[in-house]
Amino acid sequence: MSINPIDLAPYGLTVKNIIRNATPARLYEYAIIDRHAAIAASGALATRSGDKTGRSPKDKRIVDDPASSENIWWGDINIRLTERSYLINRQRAIDYLNTRKRIFVFDGYAGWDPDHQIKVRVIAESAYHALFMHNMLIRPTTAQLAEFADPDLVIFNAGTFPANPYTPQMTSRTSIDLNIEQGELVILGTQYAGEMKKGVFTVMNYLMPRDGVLSMHCSANSSAVDPSDVTLFFGLSGTGKTTLSTDPHRQLIGDDEHCWTDNGVFNIEGGCYAKVIHLSALNEPEIYQAIRYGAVLENVVYDDSTHEVNYDDASITENTRVAYPIEFIPGAKVPCVGEHPKNVIFLTCDAFGVLPPVSKLSAEQAMYHFISGYTAKVAGTEMGVTEPSATFSACFGAAFLVWHPAKYAELLADRIRQHGVNVWLVNTGWSGGGYGVGKRMSLKITRAIIDAIHDGTLESTSRQIDPVFGFEVPETCGDIAPQVLWPRDAWPDHDAYDQTANRLADLFRNNFRKFETGSSEAICSAGPKPKTLA
Repeated sequence: MSINPIDLAPYGLTVKNIIRNATPARLYEYAIIDRHAAIAASGALATRSGDKTGRSPKDKRIVDDPASSENIWWGDINIRLTERSYLINRQRAIDYLNTRKRIFVFDGYAGWDPDHQIKVRVIAESAYHALFMHNMLIRPTTAQLAEFADPDLVIFNAGTFPANPYTPQMTSRTSIDLNIEQGELVILGTQYAGEMKKGVFTVMNYLMPRDGVLSMHCSANSSAVDPSDVTLFFGLSGTGKTTLSTDPHRQLIGDDEHCWTDNGVFNIEGGCYAKVIHLSALNEPEIYQAIRYGAVLENVVYDDSTHEVNYDDASITENTRVAYPIEFIPGAKVPCVGEHPKNVIFLTCDAFGVLPPVSKLSAEQAMYHFISGYTAKVAGTEMGVTEPSATFSACFGAAFLVWHPAKYAELLADRIRQHGVNVWLVNTGWSGGGYGVGKRMSLKITRAIIDAIHDGTLESTSRQIDPVFGFEVPETCGDIAPQVLWPRDAWPDHDAYDQTANRLADLFRNNFRKFETGSSEAICSAGPKPKTLA
């Protein structure tokens, strides 16, 4: 373990026992003591995040500062916070940290491109949180640590201590407060480690577009033999973004957060944060094998005697996760940078069973679907839900956008046109009917589609126009049955398909109305159009 000197006095911290940049082995030791965690049979650290097993988006706040206020997309996602309330929460976090016997400080980088890299300092009471960010940030060398001063972002994680709900603008005992101009993030009332990860991403989502760089909620990989063959995968949780980008035949650039510059793409993170519910060595061998010493498992259920993890047990949460350094993936591309993409893939899990498993989008359709960010929740996930529910998240990551979605869409459109990128919409959801009637698209079929995109087969095959959504649907794709590619033929009742397709088209149009102002006529016209029913 290395304990490097660091002056925390400027932050108001006077804790005497400060552990900085400890080795993962020692962090494990502290994590087990502090968090009552265990070592799983795989050798990973298995820990719990307390009452909060996911992010708390309604408790996220951004300080309303005159220097940045006009740039921020204020509303239900970016909620204003006065500087006074921020300072109250900041002081509350610091006062609490000063009562701890020890605190952990980890310094790391966000962004693999040195020209767009920021320095991040994590100050936490929990070794679990320090180890998590050790995995998720880019780990500096000894020489870099010696010169690591004046970080661009400081995270004060006092998550076990609550916010005061009587503080103005607080709605609960949880508060995640970002001060963009001061470069600080204060966390109170939640131990969910993902708040730190997404806090860093939110900062990058402000800084990068300001400098003309597109920040993206996507995964990326490249060909193992042709570095110019890069693919981006956009998609909301549950669509297969991490699984499909972690391909044994390609090099992983990153699984979640990237930027696209004039020179190519780079990963923001130094690790991966994968969902592990129903994980198996057969279906996702790379992720399964990455769960070993150094990895952090969150909220999984394991046997107390054998420490074997039951990845199918969702009794704590469906949102079971693992965080590991990207080097744990065989053949990962390190440094995590790539050339300009050849293909962009929008992933959706369509529980209505309407969308084809793959379709090709025009530039205008790409902007429409990027701004829409569609997927669907299935029935049975919430009380009272008896049928699929459409979910739209702008730019496939509305919860982390800071500027208006049009800012990101314009940057993406420029790059797609400039570099002649193919854009595909891939449905990993249902076929032959909606949820409860049809069947979920098999991972085997989806992987075959992705392979056909990469080898150029789908680009050269003949395609037909979908009458409702307007995109081009390939007529053939290897051994995949034609009725699977053209979903209407897979439904036993064609009239029922037409009615459901019109219903989904209406949902798209209703959602897009709030983005029509600021979007070109070409983009607005690229959305679905209702089909006249007999």
